[in-house]
Amino acid sequence: MRILIVEDNKILNGSLTAALEKESYAIDSFYDGTKALRHILVNHSNYDLMIFDNMLPGTTGIELCIALREKGIFTPILMLTGISDTPHKIRALDAGADDYMTKPFSIRELAARVRALLRRPREAITTELKLRGIAMSSSSKQVTYKNTELKLTLKEFGILEYLIRNCGQVISRDQLLDHVWDFEVNAFSNIVDVHITNLRKKLERVGAKHILETVRGTGFIIKS
Repeated sequence: MRILIVEDNKILNGSLTAALEKESYAIDSFYDGTKALRHILVNHSNYDLMIFDNMLPGTTGIELCIALREKGIFTPILMLTGISDTPHKIRALDAGADDYMTKPFSIRELAARVRALLRRPREAITTELKLRGIAMSSSSKQVTYKNTELKLTLKEFGILEYLIRNCGQVISRDQLLDHVWDFEVNAFSNIVDVHITNLRKKLERVGAKHILETVRGTGFIIKS
């Protein structure tokens, strides 16, 4: 899953990015509200969740929420702010934020709130996936094949999760780059193929052969 962070404090932005990448999320970061808005209006479908600081250069977090909701963009939004009074919280929630955290906050609590927002039935997101003997948990990051555990890297987990969530569909390399990697990754690198090869070897090692298929010249598929 992919998350957009808009936070002008570079230290906090980096801490949030590092913590959420450890949870296997792909992260894109912005420090300016106006630049973030231009990017989101074009690329909002790439994101499963957005995290906004309220006090931003250019456009505030509340103004971002209002602008996106007016455009019919309903991606979940978690608002961060240093203001703790109730009227401010009400303004943020009324503007379209789905949740609200007051600084300073625990990174562990933020990660838990992110998981809670992603579990909401906007697109019937489930944290437990099962397909053709594979069982995986988005919350614990555990994967098994017929009760044999697979030790996957976070990127391998992200690839497998995305393919299973879209089982029966051919997923292109560009789609995997969009949903599993940061947007700075060079689209012409072979990074996807390297991870696919390693993932396929691990699946075959536990007996899960012919599950992850390559569609020549197009992409990859796990059939239902």
